[in-house]
Order: sequence, then structure tokens, then C-alpha cells
Amino acid sequence: MDYVQNIIGECYDIEQKKLEIPNSSEISNQKHHELYVTYDKDHCWQYDIRQKNAEEDKINSGLTDEEIASLTPNDFDFAYVPSERVETCREIVRFIERHEWLGKMPNRPTHRFTARYRGKLAGVIIMAVPNTISKMLGKDTFKLEKLISRGACISWSPKNLNSWLIMKSIRWMIANTEYRAFTAYSDPEARELGSIYQGCNFLYLGQASGTVKQYLDPNREDMGWFSDRHFRHKSMYKKYAANLGISAEEWKKHMNKYSPNWDTISTSLKEKLKSELQKYKASCKVRVTKPKHKYVYIKGRNKNETKKLKRLFHNTKVLPYPKNRGE
Repeated sequence: MDYVQNIIGECYDIEQKKLEIPNSSEISNQKHHELYVTYDKDHCWQYDIRQKNAEEDKINSGLTDEEIASLTPNDFDFAYVPSERVETCREIVRFIERHEWLGKMPNRPTHRFTARYRGKLAGVIIMAVPNTISKMLGKDTFKLEKLISRGACISWSPKNLNSWLIMKSIRWMIANTEYRAFTAYSDPEARELGSIYQGCNFLYLGQASGTVKQYLDPNREDMGWFSDRHFRHKSMYKKYAANLGISAEEWKKHMNKYSPNWDTISTSLKEKLKSELQKYKASCKVRVTKPKHKYVYIKGRNKNETKKLKRLFHNTKVLPYPKNRGE
């Protein structure tokens, strides 16, 4: 687990310190969290955003209708964006906030990819640390798995740019890292089916993923809905400690790099911290969520490696693609 914690910490440092942006898992807006429980159109939420942005996007692009109609994915430049390119990373954050249906960056991003047309940002893929550690490729799956956590394309981009960008990103990861399994989720509450993953020949693992409940702080509705992981964030334990009269300096003595060092905390203090967590949790609004569709794409750097990975994967059940949107 040290390996996992190091990855998580590295991502946190990149997003919070280098980019100097707030923790995006705690950023949303009231309109967004209201839509999240009321959206009921026949198409997915992200396509709805694409339609609403279309006119302004076209004006800002400076492209003619003829130019837009003639575009193909091969007209676009693909790039991996390292975290050291701070201004480009900020540009990616703004793009995700405008064009991706969740409207915010993931909590633990690690890799960013872009598609540009004549320098104009037209598509983004964000890979991140998986929300849960699976064992689909055995006990070392956490060393091989990445989550395709965010993705969006601008409204004037050609139809297949999204799938082109996903597959380009996966191929880059396989060629340049040790990651070989790429998971992705589709949220029925956003009327998502996972059509893009089906089109890219991902394997479908079923609809039993994601948090069962989400929470909303009535005093901070700008944070949006969050999972119960939020209650155990490093920053939240610091707040619980402060509520108990423990200074930030004193609390540091009880912290590992990314989580509390429970070995240094007395049984009495553990119980008090737990009580503070439960108190805050009880103060939040709660809603039951639909489980998400889960997909995975597995590929090695060569045929032999792919065969080996598929042998490891053989105990995982693969299901037919879902067809009914919103279920």
C-alpha cells in the first residue's frame, strides 16, 4: 500500500502545490448538483453541454462552417502534457470545467493528454489513480491499472475525435509507462451508456460500481455531491482535530505524509475523531445513487504481453454491452 500512497501523494502535490488550484473534488456549484438529480433528457448530459456551448465555441474558434465540416481526427495534434507545463495544465482545468459534464477535475490525476487543431485546444483526456484497487489482473493490479477519469471534446470537433483521443492516450501509456489496464465508468444518472467505450472495444464488467450514497454539505453546497471518501480526506481529519481543540502544529505530529498515523493516536482520541466524523456525516444531506457501468481496456506492449495479461484476466466475468440509456 506504500506504493499506492506514494502515487496518491504525488498527484496531490502536483495539483495542489504546482498548479496552485483548489482541490477539485470539492469544487462544483449549486446548479450542477441540482441537475445531477433531475437530468432526464434522451441524450447524455455531456452531449447537452456540447450543444449549449456550440455557438460560442464556433465564434471563439474563428473557423468557418466549411472548415468545421471538413475536419477529421487526423487533422489534430496529439500530446502528453507533463505536470511541469503548469500553464497548459491550468488550460486543461478550464477546459474540463467548461466542457466535461462533471465540471471539475478528478481528485488524483496523474496523466493528461490533449488534441489540438492549429494550436486550439479541442480535446482532453485525464487519467487518474483508480477510486478502488481491483484485482482483475491479480494482486499487482494496482501497479497496472489507470482510471480514465475525465474526457471531453469541444463542440466543433469531428464526431470521432473523442475515441481517437482515448485510444491515442492508451497507446501512449502502454508505450511509455507500465500501465496496461484502463478502466472507465459511465454514469446512468447523467444518461451515460458508455457508447464511446463500446466503440473502442472495451470490455464491459457490469453495473455494480461506484458509491451507493452521496452526500451534500448544506452549509457548502458549492462543493457539490461527494462520496463517503471525502469524510476521510487528510484535510477533514485536520478539521476534526481542530474541532477538538488540537492545533494544526500539534496534529502534524500524528500525520503520515498522506493519512493519520494511527499508531501515535490514543484510543481516546481515535474515538473522539470518529465521533467528529460521524457528526459531520450526519449533518449532510444523503441520496442513493445508481451504480455505474464499468469498462476496461487491457493491452500489452506486444502480443506476448497481451496474452499474459489476458490469462491473468480470465477469471473476471465479461458481460454484453448495455443498450438502454439511463438504466
